Amino acid sequence: MSADPKAAFSRLRAAMGTRLHFGAHARPPEPDAAREEALRAWDDPSPDRGGAAARAAARERAAGLLRWPDPALIAAASTAHELLARLLSCLPVGRDPRVLTTESEARDSARLLARLEEDGARVERVLVEPFGTFADRLLSAARSGAHDLILVSHVFDDTGLRVRDDLLAALAARAPLGAIVAVDGRHAMGFFPVDLSGAAERAFYLARAGPDAALLAAPPGCPLRPLDTGVLADPDGGVRAPAAPVGYAPMGARFQGGDFDPAPLRRWTAGLEQLSRARLGPREVDARVRALQEIFVRRLAERPRGPLDVSRLASLDLREVGHFLSLRHPEAARLSRFLVDDLGVLVDAVGDRLRFGFGPHLDEADVDELFRRLDGVGS
Repeated sequence: MSADPKAAFSRLRAAMGTRLHFGAHARPPEPDAAREEALRAWDDPSPDRGGAAARAAARERAAGLLRWPDPALIAAASTAHELLARLLSCLPVGRDPRVLTTESEARDSARLLARLEEDGARVERVLVEPFGTFADRLLSAARSGAHDLILVSHVFDDTGLRVRDDLLAALAARAPLGAIVAVDGRHAMGFFPVDLSGAAERAFYLARAGPDAALLAAPPGCPLRPLDTGVLADPDGGVRAPAAPVGYAPMGARFQGGDFDPAPLRRWTAGLEQLSRARLGPREVDARVRALQEIFVRRLAERPRGPLDVSRLASLDLREVGHFLSLRHPEAARLSRFLVDDLGVLVDAVGDRLRFGFGPHLDEADVDELFRRLDGVGS
């Protein structure tokens, strides 16, 4: 591992000044190389500003991170919302679709499903907590219903609780034949080691490629024809005989949409390359984050800091969570604003959950400084 992983984030740390970046994953910190690549993309004179090459490089990276069988199965877009909406446009028409999901999905996913529900979709939502029984309850629900869509997060947006890779594989295996099984991995891919090879034959995987781009990995042989489609999914370059069926590019390209700025994908791959050169792959980053989370939990267990109490954490078992720790509090939004505005600590809140995020841009001194500021409140 690099002697000082924080060195890869010198631009971020200079811009933050005395502020501390414990934001969850709303906007993940980017290494210095991402900024340098953004400037190169700005100056790129090629007609597509390196779009085709950027998509290919991002697909290759993502396939390695996920252990997906083929990079060509992966589509790219500017937002995860766009890719999810495109996937939902593949649901059957002429009848009300049946959907299995959880009550803890990301806000954009929950909104899309609620809108489908208004038009007649039958949506079954599994409670994530208590988490100890979640796996059994989810698999039982998957076996008992003829669902058209199963959507579940790899790491839940509110609690930060993490679904095991083998549970995702079991879920895909138990899904009804023909069902769309989608995993929302926006808080997972690239943050810690994952192995989705067991789910890849049946499931789709939605992932973030940095703050401003997203990827969708499709299963091999996927025959779906998204109603929401665009020019990048056109296999014929716009040449189509009158009344001929709309064609789709093979593999993951069938889920492409319209042209989009490739700079965010270029930033993401450049950032990953810098971290790789510093020997900071997902395994090393995860080990670093777990060590910092252990310090955070231990310090909070020693003594509550006002409303911040270790008993409010979603889980004390760090194997059950992603890279942010979530504390339940009815005034989470107000506490978030106080931490940001009064203490200079960047955090965020989702509903009644206050989220502290960890990454390779932080070290033990940052956690110590966080608690120094918390201890100073009211003194």
